[in-house]
Amino acid sequence: MAFDLDEQEQLATLKNWWEKYGNLTTWVLIIALAAYAGWSGWNYYQRSQALQASQLYDEQQKAVTAKDNAKVQRAAADIQQKFGSTAYAGMAAMAAAKTAFDANDLNAAKDQLQWVVDHGHDADYKALARIRLAGILLDQKAYDDGLKVLAADLPAPFASAAADRKGDILVAQNKLDEARAAYQLALDKMDSKNPGKQLIQLKLDAIGGAPAKAAA
Repeated sequence: MAFDLDEQEQLATLKNWWEKYGNLTTWVLIIALAAYAGWSGWNYYQRSQALQASQLYDEQQKAVTAKDNAKVQRAAADIQQKFGSTAYAGMAAMAAAKTAFDANDLNAAKDQLQWVVDHGHDADYKALARIRLAGILLDQKAYDDGLKVLAADLPAPFASAAADRKGDILVAQNKLDEARAAYQLALDKMDSKNPGKQLIQLKLDAIGGAPAKAAA
């Protein structure tokens, strides 16, 4: 097929451009397609992981309802081992900790809460796990360990509960001045409409009321 002069010039220009940039363009295209394929594959993998984890989590919840602590703990361990990167791992660990605590299996409860602290991805779950773990350590008279667990920076909504738990531990250590300060902080951080405020105030009153203010 014959080409007119304009078409020949366009073809020549395209040929020259391809000679200069053709290989680069091909590689850019290959890289882009590979990246897209990788992104699609990763999303599919994530969805698959979440689906399998959700199925295991549903089975765990049935065991929770049945109060089958052993089965609940096994399900949590399976989810953590196979699907530890999903949100279900933290949820399963928290559920396992509660079931173990209700069954008076404090060591299992402590292990599950520690897993959330060490491996959890949700900041709220990690904060709640720290507060509950400190409570178990208080029951086990591991006071210093409990205070260490609470020493981390926690999201603002958990500041009051953490201070309250810290106060409980300090009372157990007979460090009443520090306990008063902790309870007062818990009151200051808690919403005025929260019914838990009354309980903290009762605990504060029981050890002598508001902490003494430092001299100006």
